[in-house]
Amino acid sequence: MEQMSKHGRLGEAAMKSGMDRKTARKYVTAGKLPSEMRTPRAWRTRSDPFEEDWPALEARLREAPGLEAKTLFEQLQAEQPGRYDDGQLRTLQRRVRRWRAAKGPDQEVMLAQRHRPGEAAQTDFTSAAELAITIAGQVFAHMLCVLVLPYSNWQWATVCLSESLMGLRKGVQRALFQLGRVPQYHQTDNSTAATHRIPVDEKGYLEGRRRPFNEAYLALMRHFGMTPRTTEVGAKEQNGDVESGQGALKRRLEQALLIRGSRDFESMDAWQAFIDEVQRKTNMRRGPRVAEELRVMRELDVAKLPEYVEEQTRVSEWSTIRVKYCAYSVPSRLIGEELRVRVFEDRIEAYYAGELELSCERLRGRNQHRIDYRHVIWSLVRKPGAFARYVYREEMFPSLVFRRAYDAIQVGCPGTKGDLEYLRILHVAASTLQADVETALAGLLAAGQAPTSERIKALVIGEPRSAMPALTAPDVDLRIYDALLTQVAA
Repeated sequence: MEQMSKHGRLGEAAMKSGMDRKTARKYVTAGKLPSEMRTPRAWRTRSDPFEEDWPALEARLREAPGLEAKTLFEQLQAEQPGRYDDGQLRTLQRRVRRWRAAKGPDQEVMLAQRHRPGEAAQTDFTSAAELAITIAGQVFAHMLCVLVLPYSNWQWATVCLSESLMGLRKGVQRALFQLGRVPQYHQTDNSTAATHRIPVDEKGYLEGRRRPFNEAYLALMRHFGMTPRTTEVGAKEQNGDVESGQGALKRRLEQALLIRGSRDFESMDAWQAFIDEVQRKTNMRRGPRVAEELRVMRELDVAKLPEYVEEQTRVSEWSTIRVKYCAYSVPSRLIGEELRVRVFEDRIEAYYAGELELSCERLRGRNQHRIDYRHVIWSLVRKPGAFARYVYREEMFPSLVFRRAYDAIQVGCPGTKGDLEYLRILHVAASTLQADVETALAGLLAAGQAPTSERIKALVIGEPRSAMPALTAPDVDLRIYDALLTQVAA
């Protein structure tokens, strides 16, 4: 039509439009576009294979609208073997879909809400597994705690190791201090990071649709002056802004990682800094609406909470403490003493009389243990007979090389005597450097020599170092400098 309006030549217009001359003439004569000339088809190209059974199928759908077409089809195949083949499933699915649209029950409508500037913030966790991030070459399993302001879609994400209260506290604090303002409400779903399990009465029936808040979460809200609220149980769409924003965030991060050319970072802080930079660029494009929110929100006027909780625990006779259902070894001199433990999201720190006694990575899950052989090796050397059935025996092999050394010792010196020889080697590692002992063990095993504590001492400690020579400080004659100044003046 456009070509005909320019020059009126049908053949040329048809050629430039990529169609046959006769087809072009049909459209020009009708004066309509192809889409305007289509008429709905009122006939079937083939007979309906479900015509006889449809009344019974429709009756079942009326009784149980939740039935799927595939379930009905499989039942038909079971009742009438050989009549229906698998290729006819799609036909029944289309017919069931049309019946639901024409005669089915009403569906739940998602009611769009009008957000008010600065009224609320929504927070949720999302897995970052699909980004395939590595830290120093090691796979980094983590989550992102995402906070969104629904009115402007301002967003801030924080790296967390689990969907826990510590992760929630860390994510909320970083976002609020980045904003410098505080909204009126803070909204989460019904995760255990903020709430307990659903309360039930004595008969086991649900008492209400909302879970009560954790006291620690309420303390966090009181500190920042926000009113907590949650979505209904099972109604994740009420947190829709943050839910939908998570996918967009991970797509932006994926594109930024592709441009960067590597998914490996030197530390978790480096990965967090990368995320922050991506978010700053995105939030800048939302400037006008963010400014509206900032004008009506209250200024942040409180200090940042410590990102840990403190516990008191006593050191057991096994030289271990239990923190969050997991066991950690500490120096044996602390047995019977009470320690103050700071529990961070990613690590723990144990203090005695204000001095740091243990700092290590926090264990995940329950009934895990982290035993440092340096804390118990002195007792094992004195009581080598306990090694064979020691509960934490496997923790006494710091690496595969130590395990191979133990097996080699047991070949020539089995039983308790071999255990004692290995424990003496482990004692050397605790007294010097584990890496040096490991290198010495690897060398002896490669040479086919049986590792012994005396050989390891000779290789690691060697001959005693000579004493440092005494040096005498020379006397400095400042008259030399005076002579230089005289020559320069001359």
